[in-house]
Amino acid sequence: MDQKLSPQDKELWRRCDEVLHYIWDPIGVAGAPGARDEYESYLLEVFHLVMKAASIDEIAAHLNAIVAEQMGITSDFGRCRQTAKVMLDWRNWTHRN
Repeated sequence: MDQKLSPQDKELWRRCDEVLHYIWDPIGVAGAPGARDEYESYLLEVFHLVMKAASIDEIAAHLNAIVAEQMGITSDFGRCRQTAKVMLDWRNWTHRN
C-alpha cells in the first residue's frame, strides 16, 4: 500500500480488506486465521473502485469477474453487491468530513 495515503484512506484500505475477507469470502476461508491474506491480491483494484465511488453494480461486477474468471468458481452476484455496498458505506463513513 502507498504510504502517501491520508489517514482516512488508510482506514478505508483496512476496512475494504476486512470486507473482502469476512463478507465477500467466495472460497469460505473467513474462519481460518492462516488465510487472512487470501484476497489481498485483489484489494488494490477494488480499493481504487471504492475510492472513485464507482457504483455498487460496477464494483459487484468486478468482484463477480474475479470469482468467475480468476478463481474459476461460481459467483454469488448478490453477495458481490452486498460486499460493494458495505465498502461504499465505509467510504462514506471514513470520508464524511
